[in-house]
Amino acid sequence: MAHAISDECVSCGACAGTCPVEAISEGPDKYVVNPDVCIDCGACEDVCPTGAIHPAE
Repeated sequence: MAHAISDECVSCGACAGTCPVEAISEGPDKYVVNPDVCIDCGACEDVCPTGAIHPAE
């Protein structure tokens, strides 16, 4: 299961820099996770300052 980024994202980019498979990119309003690339390692979740990243449902 991939991770997802909620509206609490402040577009700081910390998550994108820590993703080992480059599954995170900047979207129009917030960063987004490509679920086809995400390996569900949780590295992004650990660095998010606002807690905006969670396992996708």
